[in-house]
Amino acid sequence: MNQAMKTITADNYEFKPAWWMRNRHAQTILPRFFRPRLQVPVDYETLDTPDDDFLELAWAKHGDKSAPLVVVLHGLEGNINSFYAKGLLKALVHHGFDAVLMHFRNCSREVNRQARAYHSGETSDLGFFIDTLKARFPKRPLFAVGFSLGGNVLAKYLGETKSQSGLEAGVVVSAPYHLSSSCQVIRKSCFKLYQKYLLDRMKKSFSRKLDTIQSQIRIDKPALYAIDDLWQFDDKITAPLHGFNGAEDYYAQASSQPYLTQITTPTLLIHAKDDPMLSSQAVPTAAQVNSPVTLAVSPHGGHVGFISGSNPFKPRFWLESVIPQYLQQIYSKAK
Repeated sequence: MNQAMKTITADNYEFKPAWWMRNRHAQTILPRFFRPRLQVPVDYETLDTPDDDFLELAWAKHGDKSAPLVVVLHGLEGNINSFYAKGLLKALVHHGFDAVLMHFRNCSREVNRQARAYHSGETSDLGFFIDTLKARFPKRPLFAVGFSLGGNVLAKYLGETKSQSGLEAGVVVSAPYHLSSSCQVIRKSCFKLYQKYLLDRMKKSFSRKLDTIQSQIRIDKPALYAIDDLWQFDDKITAPLHGFNGAEDYYAQASSQPYLTQITTPTLLIHAKDDPMLSSQAVPTAAQVNSPVTLAVSPHGGHVGFISGSNPFKPRFWLESVIPQYLQQIYSKAK
C-alpha cells in the first residue's frame, strides 16, 4: 500500500511555478501581498495545558460534525493571520474538512503564562492537543499539516510517536529538517532580509513576556533588542529558555531529519530545492525517509510559496489544492 501510494503521488504532486514567478525570492515574499483582504471566519478556544499555561486554537468549521479534522501548525512567529494559514483553512473547509490552527505558545493574541515559549523541536504541546482531540472526537479521522517550523515539529512528532501518532496522515511543507545549516542560510540570504524580518518579530514577541523570561535567563529589553543575529538569539534566548546547552545543541536535538526514517504514518513532504531560507542539507531525500513518506520535492517554489498559474492577476496557490487532495486520498482509502 505504501509503495503504491508513492507511485500515485509521484505523478499527481508535481509543482510547476508560474512563468512570472520563477524567482525563489518572489515565490517566498510576494504571496503574502496577493490576498490582503482574505477573511476566514474562525471561532477561538483557549485550551489549558497541564503545566498551567494555554494554547489558543482557531477553528474553521465545515458544519458537518462528523467531518474529518485537520490540525494546522504555523511557522516561526506565525499565527492565524499568516497568509498560508488563512488560505489553507479556507481551502480545507471548502473540501469538506474541519480545520483548527494551534497557535504555539506566545504566538496567540495573549502572552503565555510560563517562561517557556515554543521552538522547532517542541512536540509535547502537539501531542497533548492531538490526545485532547482524540478524546473529544474518537470517531473522527484526524490529520495534521505543518508549515516551516511547524512542519519540523510535525515531522519530529511523527517520528517520535511512530504508530501511536493518532493521525491518519500528515503533510509537511518547507520544513527546516536540518536546523544548524538552515540557520546559516537565513543569516546571509537576500541581503539578510529574512533574518531581520524574523528577528524583529521574535524580539517583539518575547518583549511581551520579558518579566517572565527574566525568571530563567538574564536579559533586559535593551539587550534583547540589541541582538541582530539569528544564531545569537537562539544561543542567548531560545536554547537556555528551553533547557539546551547553546544554539548548536538546540539545533542538533530539535532537527527532525533523524526522525524521518521512523515515521510510520502516511506523510507527504513538500519542499523546494530553491528555498532561500533553508540549506541544501535540509532537502529531504529518499534515503532519509521511511516507506510511508512520499516526497514532493520540486526545483522551484521558494519557502512556503508554490505559486502557479498563467495569469499574474489570478495567482494559483498550489498548496491549497494539493494538500486537500492528498488528505482526501488518504481519507478515501481509510474509509
